Amino acid sequence: MSNERLRDALLRNGLNYEHVSKATGVDQKTVERWVTKGRTPYPRHRHTIAALVRETEGYLWPDAVAPQRKAEITESELVKLYPHRNSIPPDLWDHLITNATQHVEVLVHAGIFLIERPTFVRDLARKAEAGARIRLNFGDPASREVARRSDEEQLGKGTLGSRIRNALAFYRPLQDVEGVEMRFHRTTLYNSIFRFDDEMIINTHVYGFQGAHAPALHLRRLSAGDLFETYSESFEHVWNLSKPATF
Repeated sequence: MSNERLRDALLRNGLNYEHVSKATGVDQKTVERWVTKGRTPYPRHRHTIAALVRETEGYLWPDAVAPQRKAEITESELVKLYPHRNSIPPDLWDHLITNATQHVEVLVHAGIFLIERPTFVRDLARKAEAGARIRLNFGDPASREVARRSDEEQLGKGTLGSRIRNALAFYRPLQDVEGVEMRFHRTTLYNSIFRFDDEMIINTHVYGFQGAHAPALHLRRLSAGDLFETYSESFEHVWNLSKPATF
């Protein structure tokens, strides 16, 4: 059976068998068999290919990594656990935002703390103009889900919806910037997700607490790991269910 995930990853990145052959040091015929016959490369070659196409080994070869090894790698993907989101050092946010060049993905209700950084919106515009893909997904301020979360966090009736509308006013300059997409979601938000290339902050949600007081995980993507990938896929699921944001 052919490996369609590997074939697609090569095509998306403009790569062919010759590129992979040179990167791994194996014959092109061997590379062809990895794709057309579904043969599994040695671990050192899997790592090289995964880095080349910017995918995880677990995605390209789901059965190749033993469960125990996956668990060990997952532990390594967790850079640090913070007891509260507001205990994340400001310079970490600065590092993540400044160094992102390809992907910035944000899944929140309002995410007002981000726009408290004076240059955040301008930074996103500059990154989009330089070729980065920016995707911002906010809670629909008119949705029942947002109204319910406002009550659950003991904010008061309509408070969270108002916060979202206030935040959107700051993002308005991004409406016509090519490379920036903004949507509204109506999902139950279990985690807020902040992706900056191959690093991610996951702000867990705890019933009865505001996001700033809930734990946060700093993740770094590893080629054979699947923790980062799990949250990335979650973002995609919500994104595909969402509608274009209206201001």
